[in-house]
Amino acid sequence: MDGTYKGVTFFKCKKNSGLLLPFNKVIFSGAPPSDDTGSTNPQSGSVNRGDKVSYFVEDSLKRGIVVFSSNQSATGFVEVLPEETTSGDLLKIPLDSIVKEEVTTSDDQSLVQDGKSASNEEQRKADLEVDSLVQIRYKEGELAFGIIRWLGYMPQKEDVMAGVELEEDKGCNDGSWCGQRYFFCPPRRGLFVKLKACQPDTRFLSSGDFPPKSPKHSKDDDRRVPGKVPPLQGAAAVDILEGDMKGIQGHCNSCYMDAALFSLFSCSSVLDSLLFKPSTLPDGKIQETLREKIVNPLRKNGFVSADSVMTLRCQLKEESQCPSFTTSEKDPEEFLNLIMHRILGADPLLKLQCEGQRVQECYCYQIFIEKQQEMTVPNVQQLLEQSFHHSGLKLAEVPSCFIIQMPRFGKEYKMFSKIVPSLELDITDLLSDGPRECVVCGNLATHECAECFKDVILSDHGLKQYCLVCCKQVHSHRKRKGHRPVPLKIPEGFLKTPNKIPRETLELFAVLSIETSHYVSFVKYGTEKGSWMFFDSMADRFGGEDGYNIPRVALCPEVATYLAAPLSDLMNQNPREMKGVAKRLFCDAYMYMYQSKRMALYK
Repeated sequence: MDGTYKGVTFFKCKKNSGLLLPFNKVIFSGAPPSDDTGSTNPQSGSVNRGDKVSYFVEDSLKRGIVVFSSNQSATGFVEVLPEETTSGDLLKIPLDSIVKEEVTTSDDQSLVQDGKSASNEEQRKADLEVDSLVQIRYKEGELAFGIIRWLGYMPQKEDVMAGVELEEDKGCNDGSWCGQRYFFCPPRRGLFVKLKACQPDTRFLSSGDFPPKSPKHSKDDDRRVPGKVPPLQGAAAVDILEGDMKGIQGHCNSCYMDAALFSLFSCSSVLDSLLFKPSTLPDGKIQETLREKIVNPLRKNGFVSADSVMTLRCQLKEESQCPSFTTSEKDPEEFLNLIMHRILGADPLLKLQCEGQRVQECYCYQIFIEKQQEMTVPNVQQLLEQSFHHSGLKLAEVPSCFIIQMPRFGKEYKMFSKIVPSLELDITDLLSDGPRECVVCGNLATHECAECFKDVILSDHGLKQYCLVCCKQVHSHRKRKGHRPVPLKIPEGFLKTPNKIPRETLELFAVLSIETSHYVSFVKYGTEKGSWMFFDSMADRFGGEDGYNIPRVALCPEVATYLAAPLSDLMNQNPREMKGVAKRLFCDAYMYMYQSKRMALYK
């Protein structure tokens, strides 16, 4: 024929040179020969995501990119993103009704074999799709990271375009372009680039897993990290921990556990003995999970998936016979008491002495005090001394780790609108058997008077102890004659030879805060005043019910400014005007964690 069939001219060609046949019988020049599998389309067995294909819609030839392919000869189909679409809707087309526009020849295949690294990179790029995590070279070679939110063709653009939501405000739109909405994102987070300009996000990429999705699906997250990995400090802590998808990924009310574990183990080794003390099954399995799937990956890779934490929660559920451990919110102290006492059988962190009673042992200390009008913005040192005085307690020994819960009535009501963190906790006067200084002359104290506690004339701090001479003089005053000082236990070495009284101090290394039932943490990662980082296991979220939480670790040097501020300034400071996350440290603190580096060596 010459292009005319039954009186209708479809095209013109030389006589007996034309042929009308089904579109799926056409093979482009250079395509491999048909196989014997019975497929009606010789190319149907090699259609992959990212392939350009042609197809007919009624009488119009259309082109698009394969987003999904089911390569079964009988019932196979592809989902194609049309070139001209702006909605992002996909077309489902039978496999034998499309033809690849670009096919790989045998020569191409030999080139691939000669350049495997290039092939792998192109394969990774070809597998990029909506929701893939990508990186883009942006302005003078700077990398920008984001998530592909849309794929398709745009007016006056020949290449396949990707609409990317960036992690930071480095974009130029909110997902719309020239009046057309392609996807939604915050202002200055949207960017449209050629798809071929996108590369898989190498922060989450492993050799066998691409394109990268939520890290909770990454194969690397399930790998254990055996051995002993030291805690992070200084620049190493910043390099490994800072950023999105960093820290411990939250899931299903796990923030109490996430914040507690990050606080205790990311930058401190004070409780590392829990990870290595001899244990028996099933406790050994829980210890192994804690060490090799949570603490070590956190310190080595800077990220722990929600799956790893859920493994621990399931083990705790089984061991504690408490079904809500995998679903419900708990208090951090409930989790810490369970895992340290019942599971790992660790020695209690605190030994408290009350006069005339046996030593009490515990893992966390809850502050109980009566609210006083003069204590508008107290610090942790004041609250602890008040609580010990109120309860008649002393420390039987120096703790290696001192976990202190702030005074609260439930999770919503706070006794104080602000509490100033004491960076250093002086426990010298809280010890039952240690030497102490006279608050008047500084010599070795021999007596203590509980009734002088509120007397601010003698000294600023509450606890009062005196040498023998000063004790008589102080209590010769008519207002104090009725007081009953009690003798102190003094170590023999200090009685025989006058020595300088050593101060026993603990350093603050982490703070847990709570607001509207959500726990976050502050961690001191270095010696500099501004070396603070803020962690939130559910800082952001990707997707809906089938999505995942995005944990975030951010530096917060601004808290150092407020820690150094005069008390009068803090009293008048409007919490809403505090910079960064400082408000959550001063106004929402729930639990303070202190450590003694000296005693940690022996615990």
